[in-house]
Amino acid sequence: QVQLVESGGGLVQAGGSLRLSCAASGRTFSSLYMGWFRQAPGKLREFVAGIRRIDSNTDYADFVQGRFTISISRDGDKNTLYLQMNKLKPEDTAVYYCNAAVKAGTTWYANPALANGWGQGTQVTVSS
Repeated sequence: QVQLVESGGGLVQAGGSLRLSCAASGRTFSSLYMGWFRQAPGKLREFVAGIRRIDSNTDYADFVQGRFTISISRDGDKNTLYLQMNKLKPEDTAVYYCNAAVKAGTTWYANPALANGWGQGTQVTVSS
């Protein structure tokens, strides 16, 4: 059973903002790294933002250009991953997914094994 539930997507005009949330259960948050990924129609899934849990060190894809912020909140045993997205552009339109991640050098990879796969994602649509 997949242990990830993403939410917070929607339709927004260019320049607008959205805050995505990811609730994870099971072993997912035992991963050192967590990340957000996205997949646009006809394209491969790509890395968007990542965070190292132990010190909240963050990393972003070049196309983010300071517009997004990844964070984690902890409330007892409950962990939630967030992605605050500002100054959205039409090219940000995609389905956004969270997952455990691995960082090799400067490259981020999803590690869906911990979560038993991928969640359903949350659709972000940015109109021009």
